[in-house]
Amino acid sequence: MSRLTGFLVASAILVGATGLSVFMVSQRPEPERVPPPSQIPFVITAPAQAGEGAIPVFGAGTVRPRAEIDIAAEVSGKVVWVDPAFQSGGRVREGQVLFRIDDVDYRSAVEKARANVALQRVEALKAREEAQVARKQYEQFKQRQAESGGASEASPLALWQPQLEAAEAALARDGATLAETELNLARTSVKAPFSGVVRSESVDVGQFVAAGRGVARLYASDAVEVVVPLSDREAALVPGLWDLRAGDGNREVAVLVVADYGGQRYGWDGYVDRVEGALDEQTRTLDLIVRVPAPYGSGAPKAGDREDGDADPGAGGPPLLVGKFVDVELEGIAPDAWFRIRRPALRPDNEVWVVRDDRVTIVPVTVLQRADDEVYVTGALEPGDAAVVGGLQVGTDGMEVRTASAQPE
Repeated sequence: MSRLTGFLVASAILVGATGLSVFMVSQRPEPERVPPPSQIPFVITAPAQAGEGAIPVFGAGTVRPRAEIDIAAEVSGKVVWVDPAFQSGGRVREGQVLFRIDDVDYRSAVEKARANVALQRVEALKAREEAQVARKQYEQFKQRQAESGGASEASPLALWQPQLEAAEAALARDGATLAETELNLARTSVKAPFSGVVRSESVDVGQFVAAGRGVARLYASDAVEVVVPLSDREAALVPGLWDLRAGDGNREVAVLVVADYGGQRYGWDGYVDRVEGALDEQTRTLDLIVRVPAPYGSGAPKAGDREDGDADPGAGGPPLLVGKFVDVELEGIAPDAWFRIRRPALRPDNEVWVVRDDRVTIVPVTVLQRADDEVYVTGALEPGDAAVVGGLQVGTDGMEVRTASAQPE
């Protein structure tokens, strides 16, 4: 092949490839036109819920007894009988005999004291009669002296006044001794001062107990208390807090006490009894004392909290036991208008970003209470306002946004 022929062949191949390329490019499909993404921010919102009535104030604390004492005998002796209910966990009623001490010696002391009183009563009667005779004789003697023109005063001893006083004092002394021995005899039966539950005991038949030495611990079962620490902001939401007086029966501030048992939440009704008079030095909180009457009555199951689908909703609930950690909900003040928002909706400087007509409006609020994922506030919000809870880190008043509602938890 000559050089010219090779050149022509190469040119033909080059022209054909170029034509084929032009043909293929002309036959390609037109690319899909996609509009550019919107520059308007996308935000997630949750509605601001308007509240009515009292604002709930939330807290927590540990159940403690209303009253707790050491049980001790007031006289010494050997234990001869113990009530079967008088043991750890046992429940006793007011005035119930818990245990008895051998009373033989105390009965003997009472009989001796009674005999002494009887003897002294006779001596006092004798002294009284002698005093009356002495007074009568002195009156007759004084009358004869007056007729003869003379007069003299008799000494108290001659009139039996000291002897009578001594006899009456001895009678009173022996009477006091009798009362003391009878009291000691009564104290051989140790009784419960109030209805309660035995926390611990260490006494049994045959044991010698000493007067004043504790042998058991008993706490009252008619009511329990929960110490609820609150910040000063939270305490300010409790109505009439500083007007409460311990034990005056004022139950205006109602409380719901909630405890978990076996995957179920139970509630008991209570009230704020009083408030401590000083701040806690470590936590700088104020302690409210919540009292729950009849804690050994069954707690009421809280609706919607059951985890065990097979549990019987009609079954009896547990008691509110001492030492249990519980949640409490108090009835706070009732402002004219307040709102409940999701915690992420609260921005720094106590601001809430709400979306109105697809634009952000910054609303200053006052925080009243925080509880779990919710915040209770007052401010220029409107019922149903879409509060921004996600998707926007930096915002300005009037910024245009796109929205989507947050799924409820």
